[in-house]
Amino acid sequence: MAIKRNRRFHAEVATSALSDIMFFLLLFFLIISTLANPNVIKVPLPESKANEKTNKQHVSLTITQDKKYFVDKKEVAFSEIEGVLLTETKKLGDNSVVVRIPFDSQVQELVDILRIGLDNNIKMIIATKATA
Repeated sequence: MAIKRNRRFHAEVATSALSDIMFFLLLFFLIISTLANPNVIKVPLPESKANEKTNKQHVSLTITQDKKYFVDKKEVAFSEIEGVLLTETKKLGDNSVVVRIPFDSQVQELVDILRIGLDNNIKMIIATKATA
């Protein structure tokens, strides 16, 4: 009596290497996304020992060293800052503005910006970088 053995060929796909590659890609993109800074205008910020981080999206006001003003990466003249800040804060529904100003700028520039916030009931947050 002849016993037939089932010797059919079964196609298999080795997926162990694929899961390793996917893990490394996921890890790579997570690390890169945390290092990415949404603010592309480079400004040397003042240093501070006590920093707080926020996860909310705020309007960003950046002042460069050559006295150019940017509201959310769009260049704005100083005379138009008040109106633009009011419209942008109303769009987001948040009355907070993050002010990025160079550490070596004059105090009067910062006072002028803070006065705009005070007159319009806008909360101004000064961005700093952490010291070691």
